Amino acid sequence: MSRADLHPMILVTGGTGFIGSNLVGALADADERVSICDSLGTGDKWRNIAKHEIDELVDPSALDDFLTRRGDEISFVYHMGAISATTETDADLIADSNLRLSQRMWRWCAHHEVPLVYASSAATYGDGAQGFRDSDNPTSLAKLRPLNAYGWSKLAFDRWVAREVEEGRSAPPSWAGLKFFNVYGPNEYHKGDMRSVVTKAYPDAAAGLEVTLFRSHHPDYEDGGQMRDFVYVGDCVDVMLWIREEQPPSGIYNLGTGRAQTWLELMDALYSAVGRELGVKWVDTPAEIRDTYQYFTEADMTKLRDAGYAKPFAPVQEGVAEYVARFLSGNDPYR
Repeated sequence: MSRADLHPMILVTGGTGFIGSNLVGALADADERVSICDSLGTGDKWRNIAKHEIDELVDPSALDDFLTRRGDEISFVYHMGAISATTETDADLIADSNLRLSQRMWRWCAHHEVPLVYASSAATYGDGAQGFRDSDNPTSLAKLRPLNAYGWSKLAFDRWVAREVEEGRSAPPSWAGLKFFNVYGPNEYHKGDMRSVVTKAYPDAAAGLEVTLFRSHHPDYEDGGQMRDFVYVGDCVDVMLWIREEQPPSGIYNLGTGRAQTWLELMDALYSAVGRELGVKWVDTPAEIRDTYQYFTEADMTKLRDAGYAKPFAPVQEGVAEYVARFLSGNDPYR
């Protein structure tokens, strides 16, 4: 029996995580049949998918069995699963989750001719000295110097993919690696210190209290003038859905807004959304991350635009307002 004879299924690895669960929600809303490979742990991560019908929830240790049992039903794979904490220090764990598992999924999709979208990261760009151009040329990728093990693992897979393609080895029929920039939005509540500053600061903002921000330790940036490309998770999901529908040229694509904004702009947007006046308590950037702190990130979005994606990306003033109004300020903050 071929895939054409079956009701197709979409597999989302990491589907109970932040970006993955927002994607699952959008797919479920569109009446797609979705299976998830992920672990839930002992907290409230299960709430990220509680509103949505799923076909099967697969423990990562049982992924190979699932692919053997039901691989013929899978029509598309979104590989979002990874160790995503930039502060994780267990490099063996990171390599197993972010490199080896990704290679297994790539090979499976190539062998079974299933399109693949996978999560890379803007952390691959390191301090940005080489710019933020989403090249999938092996020579260009080799120049990047990530600042932590997480960024290294994502770059290691990007480089492996680029070499596989350049040397003509088997590849999925269409594929895209997405370099996510600073994503914020619903369903990141389980991430602890890795939550966006919007989510962390919301309770204080709603109460009219000061927000705590890092001072600048760079002569070119004022306090609060550090700049990031903040992108709303809903915009990220729209891009991922568009890739599946349109199947643009295969390659690595940035996924940001293309416009860097300051931390003060981000916090102004949050305090405006809750009707409060912004107040800031400045603290030194912790010594253990000061040398690797990024002062500027901005996605070059030319490649995605040239591939045909035309929808605008929300600046923080719009994205944060939607996040607060639809999720944070209500009784149920989950997507």
